[in-house]
Amino acid sequence: PPGSSIYTATKGAVDSITHVLANELGPRNIRVNSINPGMVETEGAHAAGFIGSDFQKEIEKSVPLGRIGQPRDIAPLAVFLASDDSGWLTGETLLAGGGQR
Repeated sequence: PPGSSIYTATKGAVDSITHVLANELGPRNIRVNSINPGMVETEGAHAAGFIGSDFQKEIEKSVPLGRIGQPRDIAPLAVFLASDDSGWLTGETLLAGGGQR
């Protein structure tokens, strides 16, 4: 959307720092991963006026799963990344956008 350059730049920065920190901290057995969610219904999305807007409808049209995310879609990913089950992952960014890229 118009005016989203700073938001987009910060998402790119998170992807970059995830990779760099994984390389720097890996020798200390510290894993660094991130989650890159698509549009999720949060307090911030409500405050910005996205929820229920034409913008939300347009996003949903472009998402293969046909809806925006919910916190319950993202929380299990964070738990997985914090668990030993993801012990062989570092420097990874998990895209969680219902199939939208």
